[in-house]
Amino acid sequence: MIERRSFAALLFALPAAALAQGADPLPSWRDGPRKRALLEFVAAVTREGSADYVRPSARIAVFDNDGTLWVEQPAYVQLLFILDRIRALAPANPAWQQDAVFRAAIAGDLHGAMAGGNEGLMRLAGAAMAGNAPEEFQAIAAEWLKTARHPKWNRPYTALVYQPMLEVLRFLRAAGFGTFIVSGGGVEFVRAFSEETYGIPPHQVVGSSFALTVDEEAGRLMLRREPRVDFIDDGPGKPIGIARHIGSRPIAAFGNSDGDYEMLRYTTEGAGRRLGMIIRHDDAEREFAYDRESHIGRLARALDHAPTRGWQAVSMRDDWARVFG
Repeated sequence: MIERRSFAALLFALPAAALAQGADPLPSWRDGPRKRALLEFVAAVTREGSADYVRPSARIAVFDNDGTLWVEQPAYVQLLFILDRIRALAPANPAWQQDAVFRAAIAGDLHGAMAGGNEGLMRLAGAAMAGNAPEEFQAIAAEWLKTARHPKWNRPYTALVYQPMLEVLRFLRAAGFGTFIVSGGGVEFVRAFSEETYGIPPHQVVGSSFALTVDEEAGRLMLRREPRVDFIDDGPGKPIGIARHIGSRPIAAFGNSDGDYEMLRYTTEGAGRRLGMIIRHDDAEREFAYDRESHIGRLARALDHAPTRGWQAVSMRDDWARVFG
């Protein structure tokens, strides 16, 4: 049992490459069952000769983004980007004022913009983010992230990533893992910052996407994003996205909401040693406290199933010595 194994013993069991960053590869994690479960898992799957050994090419770990790697309250960061983008484009689109959802977005009324439900949000997203090439959109998103600030901390959103999770990403990569983001957010939005912020290159990001069409402009082929959603990488869509884009079942998955339930199941129901972790937001002082009743990142079913499925429920309050870098 991991509770009977000392922290030092777990460290000695890890491959040398995984310890290159220092004696403790997870310094922002408090010692406890969640940290020990993570250390023991990595030691087991990387130790040659172990019954749980996994070859490097099959060491795949997947991470949700919103609420797992960076802050998602009071609203998804991409939704705030969409509202800002609508306001910026509004002068050239006066007809938007005749639509209640668009009118709310232009006024900066988050609740009014969300009152249109998924259909209204999809129309806003299409108007704000389509009509350009993927590279053009990523440049627009990256520029917005340079100046946008979180309303609570007045810091860039890319500064509000969870330090303990950055350590997990580095630790796993040092142990020969491929680390992938599997997000319900737009794939090109996440690709705009994933490499600089997380060390995850764009081709290792799976996400929701708009339809693409091939066009020709000035004698060159161009891809253009259409205002029509092509794929939703959330809930049951996440295993589909993993199968399509990664092509191999992960052996570790990290999420924080019921939108990650199917991804956690798909990962941990495979053969051999597996790890599923849920980040639980229960720290109102250092971040936010929310789960079952939240309008963002609702966590109920996954939390209820965690004990029987062997998933580790990580307490932000109890398991993390620090939250942000």
